[in-house]
Amino acid sequence: MRRFSDSASLGPLGERRFFLLFTGRTISMLGSTIAPVALAFAVVGLTGSPSDLGIVLAASFLPQILFLVVGGVWADRVPRHVVMVAADLVGAAAQGALAILLLTGTAQVWHIVCVAGVRGIAAAFFMPASTGVVPQTVSANQLQQANAILGFSRNATAILGAAGGGLLVAGLGPGLALAVDAATYVVGACFLAFLKLPPLPAARRHFARELREGWAEFRGRKWLWAVVVQFTFINAFSWAAFFVLGPFVAASSLGGAAAWGLILTAEAAGMLVGGYIALRHRPRRPLLAGNAALILIALPLVALALASGEIVIAAAAFVAGVGVEFFEVLWATTLQSRIPADRLSRVSSYDWLGSFALVPLGTILVGPLAMAIGLANTLWLAAGIVVAGTLSVIAFGGVRQLVESPPAAAEPPQRLSLAA
Repeated sequence: MRRFSDSASLGPLGERRFFLLFTGRTISMLGSTIAPVALAFAVVGLTGSPSDLGIVLAASFLPQILFLVVGGVWADRVPRHVVMVAADLVGAAAQGALAILLLTGTAQVWHIVCVAGVRGIAAAFFMPASTGVVPQTVSANQLQQANAILGFSRNATAILGAAGGGLLVAGLGPGLALAVDAATYVVGACFLAFLKLPPLPAARRHFARELREGWAEFRGRKWLWAVVVQFTFINAFSWAAFFVLGPFVAASSLGGAAAWGLILTAEAAGMLVGGYIALRHRPRRPLLAGNAALILIALPLVALALASGEIVIAAAAFVAGVGVEFFEVLWATTLQSRIPADRLSRVSSYDWLGSFALVPLGTILVGPLAMAIGLANTLWLAAGIVVAGTLSVIAFGGVRQLVESPPAAAEPPQRLSLAA
């Protein structure tokens, strides 16, 4: 028997549960990053209508908002890896069915809308469970490193999946690309199915009471809802301004889609660096350090407003990516360290819900606002919202003074072992 038991050499990946979680999520996410390219070109091939593509995107996003708190309750009721496996299998079935429709030439836009809705519901169950499961798979002193590694995987697959998705769609068509996505869901679910997690306290099985308990945990922590309110506005307006108005700046001033692709790639590369920094650095005041880094996301908005040139904007996007991922790792670790394990997924669902509730409204309003006050002025306003919101949160004592407080490990970690 050969045993990998040196946590210093493998870190969280040396713990069997986390290795299975990491592998399952990475494979599943790789397929998920292929899907947007395939879906977009499926719609283009069917109708060529931007409005139809917008409907498909809305059909994926809105069910996530509507079902997030339901997903949070169930992820605190039953083993979280079971919820994740079920969500992955539902996603596999949906993408597989659409792949068959596209390959047989019978797909219509309403089919894609329905599949997008099903995947959105599955994601609403998957996301709170995936947040809550991490502390159950890794030693307490490895929690921040585990979140950094998961973030690194997420960002690396975003880069590889976007490029691979384009090649797959160009070479094989949207149908086969979605079939590949369905297969990655199945393989990812297989790894997650081998997880053996310690049981949570017995569920109460009263849905409304469980919702209220999750809300009480959320509302009772001022640092928590302060950051969520901050992200409600940052995501609704600044995120929307970047992704809705950015392509128009690229088209009018930077040379088109290639420049925009460079900017997005630079941001993703920055997120990889931000995850590496979080892997190596453990600040004593995590939310203060995270928000200090987060203010960097104003830089690409300013660079776009100035139409500074694609290299300058890409550099600003890279720096912003570093700040975003550094914050994300510290935020996830803080939640997982300070929320009771049996209520973590419910609190996480309120976090997701509050952070993204106004995104559909923001994406609808940012275009008319740009027409009313000008594209550059709208980008300046979005950058101002980032700076003002982040400085306000930093000034809030509950956020600024919160000190790292890792939880006690529930039980000894399982180490990876390979039979010789």
